[in-house]
Amino acid sequence: MKTGFRSLLHGPLFQTRTDLEPMHAASRISAYIYGNILILAALVPISPAAIGLGLAVVWGTALSTYVAHAFAETVGESVRQHADVTWELRISELRDSVPILTSAVVPSVVLLLGILDVLEPETAQLTAEIVMLARIGGIAFVIARLKGQRPGGETIIASVFVIIIALAAVITKIVLTH
Repeated sequence: MKTGFRSLLHGPLFQTRTDLEPMHAASRISAYIYGNILILAALVPISPAAIGLGLAVVWGTALSTYVAHAFAETVGESVRQHADVTWELRISELRDSVPILTSAVVPSVVLLLGILDVLEPETAQLTAEIVMLARIGGIAFVIARLKGQRPGGETIIASVFVIIIALAAVITKIVLTH
């Protein structure tokens, strides 16, 4: 195994080894995308003057989406398997839904910097939104890696495409619900 700064920086992105079963990887990617889109949709309409409320909205969105997503996936999987819901299935779906919760971490830290006046509230909110777009677009690189492909031009195009679709979903949610 290579060592050094270049290996540390590029190793995870360019390695093709996968340790996660495809079914669980797909569930986690779905939760990751879903969580990031809904957190972004929660961030956009927040007034920078109410950034503390924004932090509460981000975590409220993350927690409620996590519970709803894990519940829905558990019910759906029990139908797919033609079986009753077991504790093992419940735990598995809770674990596969964790990326929804992690979607709230970085924007929360950035918003907290705005609350603590380390950043201007407007800067904190904009930074949190940009971070969410980067996270959403970055999933194309993760998917390429899981498929055993090296990231390239097609991955960048896919990343931009994913961001555009996510923005369409966010705009639709904001227009229809706010």
